[in-house]
Amino acid sequence: MLASMKKMTAVLALLLAGVLTLASCGDDDGTPEGGDSAGAEFNDADVQFAQDMIPHHEQAVLMAEMAESHADSAEVKDLAAGIEAAQGPEIETMTRWLEDWGQDAPSGDMGHGDMGHGSASQMPGMMDEDALSDLDGAMGGDWDQMFLTMMIEHHEGAIEMAQAEQSDGENADAIALAEQIESGQTAEIEVMQDLLLAE
Repeated sequence: MLASMKKMTAVLALLLAGVLTLASCGDDDGTPEGGDSAGAEFNDADVQFAQDMIPHHEQAVLMAEMAESHADSAEVKDLAAGIEAAQGPEIETMTRWLEDWGQDAPSGDMGHGDMGHGSASQMPGMMDEDALSDLDGAMGGDWDQMFLTMMIEHHEGAIEMAQAEQSDGENADAIALAEQIESGQTAEIEVMQDLLLAE
């Protein structure tokens, strides 16, 4: 348990560093005030990455928010809080990029399975309405187990999407975010696997 706590502390520090880096991206790159902080160069893969990752992140945040009232383990609650802290600012950043690029940004709460987003069910790792309902209906240790299992699958989907962006994208900021998502969520998966073994 001590080893998993040390690993979680390291992961949370990594996530915080990523959030702080992301927050500074638009300020120190020499872009004029009100300019395109995401850069002028982007392609269809960059747009697809942002348009799909926003609802993907929204669902992760939705699941993580349940921890406060549903989780039993303090470690699971801390992990969920870290997921919220990391992915909320990333949603805002990607939304801003799409606006800068003149592209449609997903609007409203897209975290609910297929609701409002035609390709949501095709995105890797997305949970459907039944899975989210089952999660919301669980409590305590059962919720912890279900959350960890589902979030590992969810993160694996996000990593797959992030790898596609790194391979096919053009925008430097979007590729950097994809790298950050891959590294951060890979580390979180390791923590979640340790917590599952400890349950």
